Amino acid sequence: MTMLAALSHPSLTDCRRMFLRNYEVQINIGVHEFEKKGEQRVLVNIDLFVPLAECTPHADKLDEVVDYDFMRSTVAARMAQGHIHLQETLCDDLARAMLQHPQVRAVRVSTEKPDVYPDCDSVGVEVFHIKPV
Repeated sequence: MTMLAALSHPSLTDCRRMFLRNYEVQINIGVHEFEKKGEQRVLVNIDLFVPLAECTPHADKLDEVVDYDFMRSTVAARMAQGHIHLQETLCDDLARAMLQHPQVRAVRVSTEKPDVYPDCDSVGVEVFHIKPV
C-alpha cells in the first residue's frame, strides 16, 4: 500500500487529521563517529488520525480534543532518552508512542535530516500505522 493510499484508508474516513509540521529539533542521531559527537538538525512531521466522535468539542474546551502539546512532548521525551543511530528507529519509536494515546487511531511520522547532503533538501524516513482493532 502506498503512503497516499494509506492516508485514505477506509477506517480513517471518520477521523480528524491533526498535524505537526516541520518541528525542528536538535538531536543526537547518526551511525558515523562524527555524528555521535554532536547534535544534528532534524525536522519531525506528525499526522494523528483521531475519530471525530472522540475529538469534536461541544463546549470548546481543550480536554475534549487531543492537545498539540502531546505531539511535541512525545518528541521531547524520545530525544531525552539519548543517542539514536537511525531515523528509522526514531520514526518507529515516535509512531508507537503516538499510538499509545487512547484517542489516536492512526499515525504518520516522518523525520528529515536537512543538512546531510549539499545537493538535496533533506534525507528522511516515513512510517504509517493504524491501531489494530
